[in-house]
Amino acid sequence: MATPALFVTFVICLAINVPIGAALGVASLAAIIASPTINISLLTRNLVTSIDSFPLMAVPFFILAGEIMGRGGISRRLLDTARALFGRFTGGYGLVTVATCMFFAAISGSGPATVAAIGSLMIPSMVDKGYAKGYAGAIVSAAGSIGVIIPPSIPMVVYSVAVGTSISTMFIAGVLPGLLIGFALMVINYSISRKNGYVGEDRRYTVAEKAKIVWDSKWSLLVPIIILGGIYGGIFTPTEAAVVAVAYGLLVGVVVYRDIKVREIYDIFRQAGLITATAMIILGAATAFGRILTREQVPAHLANMIVSFTDSRFVILMLINILLLIVGCFMETLAAILILAPILLPVVTRVGVDPIHFGIIMIVNLAIGFITPPVGVNLFVACGIAKISLEEVSRAIIKPLIVMVIVLLLITYIPSISLLLPALLL
Repeated sequence: MATPALFVTFVICLAINVPIGAALGVASLAAIIASPTINISLLTRNLVTSIDSFPLMAVPFFILAGEIMGRGGISRRLLDTARALFGRFTGGYGLVTVATCMFFAAISGSGPATVAAIGSLMIPSMVDKGYAKGYAGAIVSAAGSIGVIIPPSIPMVVYSVAVGTSISTMFIAGVLPGLLIGFALMVINYSISRKNGYVGEDRRYTVAEKAKIVWDSKWSLLVPIIILGGIYGGIFTPTEAAVVAVAYGLLVGVVVYRDIKVREIYDIFRQAGLITATAMIILGAATAFGRILTREQVPAHLANMIVSFTDSRFVILMLINILLLIVGCFMETLAAILILAPILLPVVTRVGVDPIHFGIIMIVNLAIGFITPPVGVNLFVACGIAKISLEEVSRAIIKPLIVMVIVLLLITYIPSISLLLPALLL
């Protein structure tokens, strides 16, 4: 009776809008009560031990780094660089938004943080240039989802811990998929902008002006080089890289750019602490939820059922993509990874899918979940910035969403997009 109690309670909790962390904990408790063989200590123990992990220390530090980078003037200088390089083209402000989100993705590791940092600067500018508010919010939301695909990525850290893969390998595998999605969004932005008459900047920058802007932004542009170069150069681990990102962000924001005042540091740490606390509760409860599933042999039964239904790699990956896209609409990303990765990985490995490749497939699916209601957290952040309704931005997100799903299918069925760089560099 444990498995039915687990899922029924979880669905009921989600239906009545119980926060995901609490829903996972309550569902786990219901399963424990329904089972004579599971002790309640499984829940209490996993709430503590699941987050007692050195690799997981990267999560709070990357969250803090994202807060510091957003407040420390780094995102603004990245925007200045992108505007000088791409602003004059048709749909230039949309191109600037996508390009800057890709840069910021290599700093923050979070989708909503990317939308908040870039959207707060770009959405008002786009509206002033004649862009529809709904489209301005939509393109920022879609580009912000790249924040969890281009490394560093908090969901990639959680996936690696959940299934026992290398965080460094996951990071490098996410580079080409993230760039591909960014390029695809630039293409659809150009098409939409040309149709709607969204022009670029009137100003034309000289080579000397562009060089000066890039030089002024050098401390911002160095962030991804330091973080990723340090990891793949063997100088520090991904967890240590997160600490380096925090220290570098504080140095640049407080001492170099001076956009962060000393009195603001407490508020930055407080905000990062609140986000971290929420993430850690979800991690602990989801781990207990997953352990109960494993004890009840749900992953093994599901793998056997799917493989007995079909042994076609194409069909299995398509079914899993559909499942993950649906799950992304309703479930928080970290919880979805911790629950579903251990269940689905045995299924895909049976048909020869590499765990790293599957990790990228899962991350991209759930990144799309950032722009699909009712969860759609990127959309809510953009709505708050643009002061528009969810319906308005949801209508405008349809075309970028379709493009992202097409790229997802390419990533799914062309493994080399994910596995080429790890094979070359690691």
